Amino acid sequence: MKSRRNISTLFALVAIMLVSACTKKFDEINTNPYDFNEEDLAADYRLMGEPLSQAQLCLLIYNDPPTAQLQQNLNADIFSGYMMSPTPFEGNINNTNYGLLYYWNNRPWQVTYTNVMKSCDFTQQKAKGAYSDFYAWAQIIKVEAMHRISDIYGPIMYTHYGILNDEMGIDYDSQEQAYNAFFNDLREAVDTLTAYINRNAVQRFTSFDLAYKGDYTQWVKFANTLRLRLAIRIAGVNPQKAKQEGEAALSHPLGLLKTSADNFAINIAPVTHPLNIMCYTWADIRMSAPMESILTGYNDPRLPHYFVPTDDGANVYHGIRNGIRISAKEEYSGFSQLVKFNSNILFMTAAEAWFLKAEAALNGWKGAGTAADNYAAGITTSFNQYGINNVNDYMNNSTARPKPYVDPQNPENNISAGDPHLSTITIKWDESAGREQKLERIITQKWIAMFPEGQEAWTEFRRTGYPKLFPVVINNSGGTIPTEKFIRRLPMPQVELVTNPKAVARAITTLKGPDTGGTPLWWDIR
Repeated sequence: MKSRRNISTLFALVAIMLVSACTKKFDEINTNPYDFNEEDLAADYRLMGEPLSQAQLCLLIYNDPPTAQLQQNLNADIFSGYMMSPTPFEGNINNTNYGLLYYWNNRPWQVTYTNVMKSCDFTQQKAKGAYSDFYAWAQIIKVEAMHRISDIYGPIMYTHYGILNDEMGIDYDSQEQAYNAFFNDLREAVDTLTAYINRNAVQRFTSFDLAYKGDYTQWVKFANTLRLRLAIRIAGVNPQKAKQEGEAALSHPLGLLKTSADNFAINIAPVTHPLNIMCYTWADIRMSAPMESILTGYNDPRLPHYFVPTDDGANVYHGIRNGIRISAKEEYSGFSQLVKFNSNILFMTAAEAWFLKAEAALNGWKGAGTAADNYAAGITTSFNQYGINNVNDYMNNSTARPKPYVDPQNPENNISAGDPHLSTITIKWDESAGREQKLERIITQKWIAMFPEGQEAWTEFRRTGYPKLFPVVINNSGGTIPTEKFIRRLPMPQVELVTNPKAVARAITTLKGPDTGGTPLWWDIR
């Protein structure tokens, strides 16, 4: 892909340095032309900064909507219960109804390894030993990208990346090994950048940072929050490790993301958000049925900030249920569109940080505060993100519940009152409720607040079972994905099965079952 900031400048820089090395001076003749010192890079640090701009832009590929559609939209955005497509791709046998298409499902892997992992590795090789701040920055971006890939497939190439074994190929880490490496990288990165901040060192990211404009403190807060996210993720499968990592994140003096100004979003301006193309140019994505049920049931004031009413009226919203019979796009393309997004791709909100703290409090982790206070702060922070004021009325509502779902096109798809897939959870915090009910409240509000970040929403649904979603009506998995269990992962990429077969075969043995969409990941114990 073409970087917004032309990556070819790197190669021009290398060429200039190689030419300048050819001189009659003895010291310069005996200097390795591939080594770059502080003087060489003092002007702008492009050799290390440009690849990290590229990496940020490709967390969700910014300038290639067809690839972005396959990278996340036609998997996690739909599996999360956020969105659904009105388009009957491939004769209505596709990801939306568990007819998994390998040529779709290669794409998250390919984009991330080609454009993110490769760029981060390049920077780390050039920065190691001399530019520890750039090295640390690459570590954080790498963990942000690769935990998403691990949460899609399971085992990944992380600590073995770029290391070719003649017998094995390029080996994989199990998901547990990858998570342990994520924690190590985040700890090292936070320590490094905190030391820079404490000695008031020059902060050198400004020209390349598409999220925080070079603010090291913001990156530390993001890394702490990411560490807490991953700690919460593994709390069911390794509570001791989770507690250790979570409490370390909670106790760091620079803290977590706190206000909506802290949100981690990548600015891709002047390019439009890829979801705008998918929704408005192609008419390939619409509101989901669970979104309609939950947001209209709660009379949630965030609804018009997320979706557009149908032509049926100013306050009429319709979502499409996953995995239904669609014979032609026109059947459902009139359902609610997404709002048009600005040129910031959102990956983590400060509201999520408060909900993470709420769950940490349920776990009894030191420094988490109380679940009730964090829950209230999470909702308030989400409302503030959209300039909504009436948060107290919303938080004190103890009667509103998700509504039954009615498909005006086909009653086969309806979810009636009393259906076990329809949640009865209310909004108002109840300190006397049991742990599971408290968890459902936290995750349901967290799910609302994270929109449109479908990857994290899908992951949290798999981990917790919340919010309650509607199962597919048609299941084209051939029995590999139980309808009531929902999809748990994507199979290993076909490209790896072809090019790295021995390593993939060993990686598959680290799973808890066959290489199918129905096999749960390491942290997925529900």
